[in-house]
Amino acid sequence: MTTSYSESGFLSTIYEGKTHQDLHTCLFACFLSQEEPKRVSKALSDPAWVEAMQEELLQFKLQKVWVLVDLPKGQRAIGTKWVYRNKKDERGIVIRNKARLVAQGHTQEEGIDYDEVFAPVARIEAIRIFLAYASFMGFTVYQMDVKSAFLYGQIEEEVYVCQPPGFEDPDHPDKVYKVVKALYGLHQAPRAWYDTLATYLLSNGFKRGQIDQTLFIKSQKGHILLVQIYVDDIIFGSTKKELCEEFEKLMKDKFQMSSMGELTFFLGLQVQQKKKGIFISQDKYVHEILKKFNYTDVKSASTPTDLEKPLVKDADADEVDEHLYRSMIGSLMYLTASRPDIMFAVCACARFQVSPKTSHLLAVKRIFRYLKGKPSLGLWYSKDSPLELVAYTDSDYAGATLDRKSTTGGCQFLGNRLISWQCKKQTVVATSTTEAEYVAAASCCGQVLWIQNQLLDYGYNFMNTVIYIDNTSTICIIENPVQHSKTKHIEIRHHFIRDCNTKKLIQMAKIDTQLNVADLLTKGFDAGRFQYLVSSIGMLNP
Repeated sequence: MTTSYSESGFLSTIYEGKTHQDLHTCLFACFLSQEEPKRVSKALSDPAWVEAMQEELLQFKLQKVWVLVDLPKGQRAIGTKWVYRNKKDERGIVIRNKARLVAQGHTQEEGIDYDEVFAPVARIEAIRIFLAYASFMGFTVYQMDVKSAFLYGQIEEEVYVCQPPGFEDPDHPDKVYKVVKALYGLHQAPRAWYDTLATYLLSNGFKRGQIDQTLFIKSQKGHILLVQIYVDDIIFGSTKKELCEEFEKLMKDKFQMSSMGELTFFLGLQVQQKKKGIFISQDKYVHEILKKFNYTDVKSASTPTDLEKPLVKDADADEVDEHLYRSMIGSLMYLTASRPDIMFAVCACARFQVSPKTSHLLAVKRIFRYLKGKPSLGLWYSKDSPLELVAYTDSDYAGATLDRKSTTGGCQFLGNRLISWQCKKQTVVATSTTEAEYVAAASCCGQVLWIQNQLLDYGYNFMNTVIYIDNTSTICIIENPVQHSKTKHIEIRHHFIRDCNTKKLIQMAKIDTQLNVADLLTKGFDAGRFQYLVSSIGMLNP
């Protein structure tokens, strides 16, 4: 009777205030390990992790990854190890125990064990362009995951690895495995997987992007299917839903795939697909880093920078833990993938990572206090906004207190959708405001050209893109190719913007300083001006 009562009490507790999906998640989690083991011996004592390791080795058998052989004379075997990870959903709930057997690739020798290793991966701007286009066209973006993707890649080199720890063959303990397909950890594994996938897609009617080698396009009777690859994660969408269904079937015919439904979480970005547009944020990650650095209960700040306390070298101040400081900066840099509002503040603080002082740590703490007050802020891609490429550029003359170098700021939009932004200290000291603005404009132009070429694959030719700038002298220098006495010392590489203007790839347009949204990426502001700029670039709360 006691056992029965306890069970009913447990189930009633789960049912209380829960949906059917939540109930399923709770019950499923009971059979998963919540802890990631550090040693093989501990994993072997946990049935959940034993099952995960057996599942991994089953994939090896199904894909015919290796063959058990005697180690040839003169050859050496590469060691193997188990890596244990808990896969979590966007809410942070463990949904899967994943055991990965990896080769100790650091012992490989270039030219003997491998040659070409690098595989193309999508840039974060390319992902935002994909989502901006999806919001404009009004189609749903889906996600798929390839199970043990690297195991599909064929390798050409002769590679031998040791038997997996805890799963040695009792009859042949001294034998090794000859690797036929790419194993995780091998230097050539990502490249081999990409070649396999690309060959398969190209043979089934897809075309590869001219600029972005991870974008694959298929056109059919006026409809388009877009597929973006990031190693073993695949996102795709189409103006015709049947094309998405055909793509899923196509992939499952060749690979073991996990259909993850509508895209909700990708490369650290949380994606909410709504009827009126797409919202991109990282609020889950914000809460994680606030908890990690003990800022969950602090007083919030209205802006990420303190105008009354500019950052200086501050040689006489007390030093702080540089490892903590760098960890905080690294966490914030990851967050700038969806938070341009903190970009300038983070970049300014990142310049003091060598020997951070108390004042620098206080500046970083202020960014965290700002995040405490605005954890859910994100980018809104409205369906109703037109698909038109425009850009803004600005600079802060001699804004860097350490060496008086200027700061470049730039941002690019598709309609009202912010898809790319830059904040970077210039490499040389500018002798005038015009020179600083000219260098910033050239940097923005380079990014615009990349976006123009990227959008050619989508079927859009955005010639004569408008770049807004608030400096009239810079526009005159760009449009008039005469060699001025005050521009002859500017590095030649920046002058390509003149050629772009002549070819009508871009056009410069004057804008009032108060309306130049790129200003957000060059300096700090008071609360009123800061909030205006943040809302102007399309950032809002969900």
